[in-house]
Amino acid sequence: MTDRLKKDIRFLGRILGEVIAEQEGSKVYDLVESARQTAFQIAKGNAEMEAMVEMFRDISPSLATPVARAFTHFALLANLAEDLHDEAAREELLDSGAPAPDSTLEATWTKLDDAGIGRDEVAAVLRNAEVAPVLTAHPTETRRRTVFDAQKQITALMKERHQLLAAEPTARTDAKLADVERAVRRRITILWQTALIRVARPRIEDEIEVGLRYYKLSLLKEIPRINRDVMARLNAAFGDNLPEVAVVKPGSWIGGDHDGNPYVTSETVDYATHRAAETVLKYYARQLHALEHELSLSDRMSSVTTDLVALADAGHNDVPSRVDEPYRRAVHGIRGRILATTSHLIGEHAVEGKWFHIFDPYAGPEEFKRDLLVLDDSLRRSNDDLIADDRLADLRSAAGSFGFNLYSLDLRQNSESYEDVLTELFATAQATPDYRGLSEEEKTQLLLKELSTPRPLIPHGDWAYSEATNRELGIFSTASEAVKKFGPRMVPHCIISMASSVTDVLEPMVLLKEFGFIRAQGDTPRGDIDVIPLFETIDDLQRGAGILDELWDLDLYRNYLAQRDDVQEVMLGYSDSNKDGGYFAANWALYDAELRLVELCREAGVKLRLFHGRGGTVGRGGGPSYDAILAQPKGAVQGSVRVTEQGEIISAKYGSVSTARRNLEALVSATLEASLLDVSDLSAPERAHEIMREISRLSLEKYTSLVHDDPGFIPYFTESTPVQEIGSLNIGSRPSSRKQTETVEDLRAIPWVLSWSQSRVMLPGWFGVGTALEQWVGEGVEAGERIAQLQELNRTWPFFTSVLDNMAQVMSKAELRLARLYSELVADADVAERVYSQIHEEYFLTKRMFAVITGSEDLLDDNPLLARSVRSRYPYLLPLNVIQVEMMRRYRSGDDSVEVSRNIQLTMNGLSTALRNSG
Repeated sequence: MTDRLKKDIRFLGRILGEVIAEQEGSKVYDLVESARQTAFQIAKGNAEMEAMVEMFRDISPSLATPVARAFTHFALLANLAEDLHDEAAREELLDSGAPAPDSTLEATWTKLDDAGIGRDEVAAVLRNAEVAPVLTAHPTETRRRTVFDAQKQITALMKERHQLLAAEPTARTDAKLADVERAVRRRITILWQTALIRVARPRIEDEIEVGLRYYKLSLLKEIPRINRDVMARLNAAFGDNLPEVAVVKPGSWIGGDHDGNPYVTSETVDYATHRAAETVLKYYARQLHALEHELSLSDRMSSVTTDLVALADAGHNDVPSRVDEPYRRAVHGIRGRILATTSHLIGEHAVEGKWFHIFDPYAGPEEFKRDLLVLDDSLRRSNDDLIADDRLADLRSAAGSFGFNLYSLDLRQNSESYEDVLTELFATAQATPDYRGLSEEEKTQLLLKELSTPRPLIPHGDWAYSEATNRELGIFSTASEAVKKFGPRMVPHCIISMASSVTDVLEPMVLLKEFGFIRAQGDTPRGDIDVIPLFETIDDLQRGAGILDELWDLDLYRNYLAQRDDVQEVMLGYSDSNKDGGYFAANWALYDAELRLVELCREAGVKLRLFHGRGGTVGRGGGPSYDAILAQPKGAVQGSVRVTEQGEIISAKYGSVSTARRNLEALVSATLEASLLDVSDLSAPERAHEIMREISRLSLEKYTSLVHDDPGFIPYFTESTPVQEIGSLNIGSRPSSRKQTETVEDLRAIPWVLSWSQSRVMLPGWFGVGTALEQWVGEGVEAGERIAQLQELNRTWPFFTSVLDNMAQVMSKAELRLARLYSELVADADVAERVYSQIHEEYFLTKRMFAVITGSEDLLDDNPLLARSVRSRYPYLLPLNVIQVEMMRRYRSGDDSVEVSRNIQLTMNGLSTALRNSG
């Protein structure tokens, strides 16, 4: 840790301590300080965990509350200091003239130049280009917006403090520093007196607004800029006639993901689509207003095109002072039409004033873009490229990036629900009394028949169906209306969770046809929506390519795909595959599925677009996006990648302009490199794949023996982790479980991962790997040869390297002494000892095998930033964990008082904040 970072943490920690003493008194402050010192002694090995346990064994809930809050706030402030330090270090690196680091566009351009990539190759990639960060509402962001805003304000003050300390001292320097310190103290005091946890569970509308917040914070600005920068650089290098595309095309699930969320309805779809459109249209209006002020060019000083004159005349701005300012008059008219468009599409309440009523709304974004092009063309013809390349260029890029829809809202539902709806529709229409009871072949024929005819299946008027069916139909109906209003990019994807058959894909197509997304024309249906199977379990991932092969044998579907430019999107589920088979088996199942899909697409002449359902944690597919994309099989990234962004990861990536730019660059850079460069040095890929399959099988066996086969595992999990308490945290609208937990399959992936992270086991990110590696390596002479093979794969294969690196990241956050403490909550002592012993043994075996393969005794040798956090900050987590265990023990013994419940929530919040990727 650098001196500056140490000083920042000490500065913020000192102020926090002073605020605690001032607000809570010396008793609380002394206990917090004693816990801090004890935690560090435990971390250094100079004290036992029992010392911390004894400190909090008989603590009153009222006293435990400020202690938990103290360590939560310290974690939050330490995060802030580290982020600030890391950003400064990146800037210093760039200022030094050092080569641009990986995951930046500058580094990518250098690699493409060095590789001699040709224009035709780049053009082919651009024709299929789509890099889509898709924001989801999965409930792992535990911070309230108020807390997030306070962090932002303290960050700004710390930057000001750094500037004062770095500058030459003046007579006023000390006074200015004192002012900054007072301002920081004031913010921390407000933060201390602000509730960290929500009183009520957020509604989906709240989650939609949270998602839109990141557009206002960064994405409205940075997505157009990166799209513009990419095209400018590629055109400069490869010629000006490359296909003009918006490479980054954002998406959202918030309001349209109704898989397992009964609160997603037609109303939430309506809210999500209208608020997205309103957000971007108001952004255009603001930018046009600024542009109108800026473009003061006089036609007495600069020549203009006839098209610009016509646009100015249509601007209806007859103010005498504007008579010689055609650009201002033209922009005035464009702004009037955008306001008229907002009023027409959203409602008069969305626009202030009446002056724009004389203008016609735009029929669509293409008309808007044409008017902006008139401005651009006129400026460039009069040698005003410098002016055209500023706000106007950003606005043109924004119009190309966002249209009138801002983002694409995905519809997602599970295959079983679609089958339920079709069963009821077919029975009511007397097409078949029991669709669910038909064979797969019979279902397929019925669905194809329905898709080939324009005859409606659903009668007009009120739908006399069950509540569940009416809800599904309402969602499709409202989504269809949104497409009519805002264009096909508003709802361009329909995702089928748990897709395991051809009919699982055809069933939602029938519903899409009923609401106009797909137009029946015999065997050649037409439509503007992609139907996307989501393969989630290990079995479904293995069978995915076979399902698509069968699907493409159907002329009707193959013809539909052809008119969608022969692009087949497939979504891969990281969460359920991990929960199903464990870390290594899931990672290999995903990679192996991609190998099969790439080969199938190559043979069929279909372009593959993969959608990665990644969560925040490694157990849910998380980890550095750049490395993850480069780790895909060759051919799996053909200019396009869609990836979910979830929970606290969204705020970490897109909470500021600088972090948004950095993370968008990482996505685009990795996509271009994976599409155009050979990023793997594997000399014998078939042997490497064979090795992975064997290790995956062994890992699955070890994982299954504990998670699926041990009858004590579910009791151990539900009693040793706070999974039962997660539902009360009010961190998301979605229910935390599908039903009473009896098997792992009953659990949602998020509470599964979150629970293990709270208890500091982190099981989904590593369990089974050590045994698999040890068994595959074996003994004797052959063992040395096999270890050498694995070491070589770690050096040359991004897939294997990323699997080990991400696993090490997770394991470094585990703390088995705390896991032992949580195991004491299990009622059956024999079960507790048996399961904990397996976890303990596997953890240290995995750590040992990692060292053998990588040559690193330390899990974080190649991750100095995380290593810094683990050393300097993780001791502060110990009090939170110990208090949580004590409060859970009381809660489960019958003390369900408000204070005990609140303390459990507070410690969960604090640990999620400190660990930074809770779910």
